[in-house]
Amino acid sequence: MKPDLTIQGLRVAYGSRVVVEGLNLPPLRPGTLTALVGPNAAGKSTLLRGMAGLVPRTRGVVRLGEQDLLAMRIPDRARHLAYMPQGLPGGVALTVLETLVGALRAVPGDRPVSGAEATRRALDLLQRLQIADLALLSLDRLSGGQRQLVGLAQALVRRPDVLLLDEPTSALDLRHQLSVMDLVHRMVREEAVIGVVVLHDLGLAARFADRVVALSQGAVQADGTPEATLTPGLLAAVYGVAGRVERCSQGHLLVLPDAPLPPSV
Repeated sequence: MKPDLTIQGLRVAYGSRVVVEGLNLPPLRPGTLTALVGPNAAGKSTLLRGMAGLVPRTRGVVRLGEQDLLAMRIPDRARHLAYMPQGLPGGVALTVLETLVGALRAVPGDRPVSGAEATRRALDLLQRLQIADLALLSLDRLSGGQRQLVGLAQALVRRPDVLLLDEPTSALDLRHQLSVMDLVHRMVREEAVIGVVVLHDLGLAARFADRVVALSQGAVQADGTPEATLTPGLLAAVYGVAGRVERCSQGHLLVLPDAPLPPSV
């Protein structure tokens, strides 16, 4: 059985500016997808980067079973954890296929991955993401949405124990938003991955996440199933809007904001 991910007393700061302070979460389970939601500047992306060990001034516990991920060297941590940023760096002339093969072979695993196996796994994943036609294009020729899909592929190709995705659907059209979230949810379940995704779209969080953690000002405001977390009270308290949460004719949970609330005095 794969281990849980434990987060205790997490503090993430940029210089003297503390964004997340003393954050605790109940264990994140393998095979589940957790959505981090909240308004702008709530600390969602900072929390994700802190969990990934990408912010130097991060303190606290991020433990996978008995292994302290924050205490590991970067190559060792990368064996267990994959992080997808909001955007890939520019000016990269490698092809999409080359970047995926490189991502797969750059991290040492329990056994070496041959070039042929790495290529096969990369092409299979591109097929599942419906972007196999991009395989031989260089990254600097891709649109923003295409680059986002490639970034997701780079995170998924290594089949990590922990998958951290920062707004993987923000630049995608409606069709690709649904297909990407469906694929991520299925892969998390089928391969018993601990998935954590930052989402602005509460509808996607309600539909695809097993658990929703709502943040505001770097602190947890609610944590539980989508139905328990995404409530009119949360919309008012965290987002400052009046809204409804209802189920549609197909049983999906819908979050319906109606109007902004006046600022509290």
